[in-house]
Amino acid sequence: MPDRDDTSTGARIAAHRKRAGLTQHGLAQRIPYSYSMLRHAEAGHKRPSPQLVAAVARALDIPITALTGHSAHSLHPDRVDALVRPIREALDLYDLPSGIYEPQMTGAAAQTAADALCRDVRAARLHQAAAGLPSLLTDLMVLSQVRPDGDLWRALASVCRSAADVATKVGRHDLACVALDRMGRAAECAGDPVLAAVRQYKRALAYRSKQARHSIGLAMVAEGHRILASADGDPDALAVGGQLHLGAAILSARADDPAGTDEHLSAAREVAARTGESSAHWLSFGPANIAVHETFARLELRQYDAAYTVARAVHPPRGWAASRRAAHLVDQARAELETGRTDAALTSLTVARSLAPQQTRHHPRVRETVRGLLHVRRTSPDALSRMAAWVGA
Repeated sequence: MPDRDDTSTGARIAAHRKRAGLTQHGLAQRIPYSYSMLRHAEAGHKRPSPQLVAAVARALDIPITALTGHSAHSLHPDRVDALVRPIREALDLYDLPSGIYEPQMTGAAAQTAADALCRDVRAARLHQAAAGLPSLLTDLMVLSQVRPDGDLWRALASVCRSAADVATKVGRHDLACVALDRMGRAAECAGDPVLAAVRQYKRALAYRSKQARHSIGLAMVAEGHRILASADGDPDALAVGGQLHLGAAILSARADDPAGTDEHLSAAREVAARTGESSAHWLSFGPANIAVHETFARLELRQYDAAYTVARAVHPPRGWAASRRAAHLVDQARAELETGRTDAALTSLTVARSLAPQQTRHHPRVRETVRGLLHVRRTSPDALSRMAAWVGA
């Protein structure tokens, strides 16, 4: 008999299930796994997979860390390698024989899990998303080869995109490139030009660093627009086209091109006048997101007063992702720092931390802003000292 103790993941699943007033059968009906698998996991007879743990956490509406025992803020740099290595291994299965692995989920369950994974990323639950990615990627890699189907390929493209998002947020940009390469292949197999254009948008953002050749990123944006021309009236194509303009605005600002920045922001506003606040393939597009991108662009162009004015005017629409809100607050903090509003800047960073702690801790602009606050303030209040220690500034 395997050892069982009250600190195991299986024991925690059982405890939280009972706290929710559910039987094993009742919980099994809420997750894409069998009663038998759940029973064995709780009893300690079988180690629960990360995907099962993530599914249970979603079903019980609790953080995955409540089941794994890790701190909710524990996505520390020394743990990142352990988190991303299984994701890299799963992505490497794309051209290997399907017989080396038996899928744990049905195609329908995997498609549902792909959407749930996107929600985790948008909510900045990076630990939860990273834990669930390897097994879901593996299942979809195999399922899409065994039973080629447009919906399965779309689900695989979506999960590869989530893998790229997670990798980017934890600073593993090389892995993000691999994931986007796999996304492109899946979108091509699905025959979905809108997903292919989303991939070009994501690829282009990798060229937003100061050292990158921004012209390559802008060429990827242009390719995205070209691909969308074959979308045959897909309603999502309009929003994705607008998002491509926002990506180009950021790249233009990074290239110190105010005219190009304004041109693409104007084009995005014209699209938003037709779409309003909308979402396409988990991309939020509309007036609020345009203002978020404009804030960043004005900061890059060193138009700090304009950046502050735009940032303060942003009104997050209902249901806006925590990851998006937190990222904007980081940019708002930088605008506040640059315009002498140091107390407000620290407040914005604190709120960003509360909304998306894992994402905020790894955000390079957070460290830059905290260092700036430390430099301009003669004394450091306790809140700033704690923030500096937390981000390693």
